[in-house]
Amino acid sequence: MGSSGFFDLQVNGYAGVDFNADDLTLESLYLAAQRLRADGVAGMLATVITADLDAMVRRLRRLVELRKQDPLLRDLIVGIHIEGPFINSAHGYVGAHPPDCVLPAETGAMQRLLDAADGLAKLFTLAPECDANFATTSRLVRQGVVVSAGHTDAPLDTLRGAIDAGLTMCTHLGNGCPVVLARHDNIIQRVLALADRLWVMFIADGAHIPFFALQNYLRIVGIERSIVVTDAISAAGMGPGRFTIGSVVADVGEDLVPRDPHDPRQFAGSALTMPRAAENLRQYLGLNAQDIARLCAANPNQALAQGAAGC
Repeated sequence: MGSSGFFDLQVNGYAGVDFNADDLTLESLYLAAQRLRADGVAGMLATVITADLDAMVRRLRRLVELRKQDPLLRDLIVGIHIEGPFINSAHGYVGAHPPDCVLPAETGAMQRLLDAADGLAKLFTLAPECDANFATTSRLVRQGVVVSAGHTDAPLDTLRGAIDAGLTMCTHLGNGCPVVLARHDNIIQRVLALADRLWVMFIADGAHIPFFALQNYLRIVGIERSIVVTDAISAAGMGPGRFTIGSVVADVGEDLVPRDPHDPRQFAGSALTMPRAAENLRQYLGLNAQDIARLCAANPNQALAQGAAGC
């Protein structure tokens, strides 16, 4: 990857360490950071997913406090990605997020989360259809937080309105949606129709999106507007076993794909590492080193910078 290294916008955990755990310790977070840095990750956004609002606040505060205590953590954890709780609670769209903790977007709850993140909230994933009059999106953008559509079934006009209000990204396109969709009018097609106005994130593990489909999406969106993330959970860099994201349990089999133990079709984050993602892009999509570096390093940095600046 060169001197800059990978930049990952969505890391829920790594190397057996769950960033959403209530008992997260400095030692365990440091271990995960060492492994991430050894895997060539120069910077990343630690991701906190939907939970009871009080639990999310505690977890955000814990990450902030632990990060202050070590220079490697301060260097590696560039910021925090808050994914939820303002997402679509319908089955399929909610993904692995606990549906009973999903809330309609509301600026008071949003501000509690931002205050807990203490200036480190860089990216916020929400469902635009759950944000009345795009009030939360607008407020986030005014505070310099990049807003991304995810776990959403926003109609085309709603998605367009959210973009007009300042939304600039789409979280893990092709995931956070049901296995079966309407043939043409679905969230994937709507995002692709507006891809010239969005940065679009993809999980390049071959399971969340088959490689042939990822190749199609990259052709439509363009390398210049696409971003590769891992959506890694504590299973990343580990073997088969049972892992967690907060209260969510994921079983990882020989294929190294975390799944809901009650519904094997439902993914629960990924066990992907950035070196593996880069190799997948080279091996299965035939991308060159320059394009891989754009997807895995340059574009995520640029998307955060432009979004925070309101571009």
